[in-house]
Amino acid sequence: MTGRTVLVAHPGTGLYGADRMLLESVHGLRSADVRVVVALPSIGPLVAELLRLGAEVEIVRTLALSARLLRPRAWPTAASVSVLGIVRIWRLLGRLRPDTVYVSTSGVPQWPLIARARGIRSISHIHEAPRSDGRRVNRLRLLPHLASHRTLVNSQYTLETIRRALPSLARRAEIVPNGVVSPEHPPLPREPLESPLRVLYMGRFSPRKGPDLALEAATLLQLEGHQVQLTMLGEPAEGFEWFDRQLREQACAGDLEVEFAGFQQDVWPFLADVDVLLAPSRFDEAFGNSAVEAVLALRPVIASDTSGLREAVGDYRSVHLVPVGDARALANSLLAVSRSWSTTVRSLASSRAEALRRHDPGTYRSTIVRACGVDTSGPHGSRGP
Repeated sequence: MTGRTVLVAHPGTGLYGADRMLLESVHGLRSADVRVVVALPSIGPLVAELLRLGAEVEIVRTLALSARLLRPRAWPTAASVSVLGIVRIWRLLGRLRPDTVYVSTSGVPQWPLIARARGIRSISHIHEAPRSDGRRVNRLRLLPHLASHRTLVNSQYTLETIRRALPSLARRAEIVPNGVVSPEHPPLPREPLESPLRVLYMGRFSPRKGPDLALEAATLLQLEGHQVQLTMLGEPAEGFEWFDRQLREQACAGDLEVEFAGFQQDVWPFLADVDVLLAPSRFDEAFGNSAVEAVLALRPVIASDTSGLREAVGDYRSVHLVPVGDARALANSLLAVSRSWSTTVRSLASSRAEALRRHDPGTYRSTIVRACGVDTSGPHGSRGP
């Protein structure tokens, strides 16, 4: 061991975008022989993966910000949770005495403040700053991260959103592109393309992600005589169980073959079995992990023309951008891709090669290790600058 301890604070316990990036960060630190302790608010699927990487897990119930808690009527609840959280964090830092506190996402605001009060070096890695939440909400969310010694962001979109809300934080932030793991030899797409067209939606079930638009687009094609199979890979975001029920009712109302496959940790078999991925977000995304995964899987992508998705995959030849919230445009693009399938297939390899270069997990992991102050140049590592 290097003798160093990094305490990681994270607000979620799932295995979605920011959670997967947390795993990549922990993977890098553990590969550098660093002791990693991850503070989570509860037990969830993320815990088993962290333990598999050799990290330790502490359950620490603290304030996790959301747009709902940032509204004035929720402030009493937030204040109560915050006070208890301060005590828990203070005690944990005193017990572990970490060299660095790595704050994963902006949703856990107390950690950088208390780390600073304890005289501990901290890093904030911001994966989300939804522009749709408004400048005031984002400013409140981001202010505590001024206490961190270093700030990382996942995209130019996130950086620009921070700049609008809190310019002083943006001036010291640096972009670290997400590292996305890929199969070494993904299966080639079907050729020739035969009916039915196999389409995949992959992500949370919430209105902002637009899974209902994927259903509507596939249904439009089906009604026009084009055979389509749609796989819905994901589960409802917390508080959106009603939307899950609505999606299933929408699927039953149309003459469409739909599989609700639930949440799956391993997405690659599903990507291998489909022809096209739809990423129909209604609002800006900080980054489009699922779209990048499809590019790496040698599958074409049809995505909403939003800032984050455009930045993540918009310049790949195998990606087609369509107007936001337009199911008809999604359907037309699906039809266009299927009719020019041979041309589309020829674009997949070059897109994958570029995605491998941009989102190499090894580069991402080593960047996080260095940001945490670990020097791996020697046989045992040493404290970085």
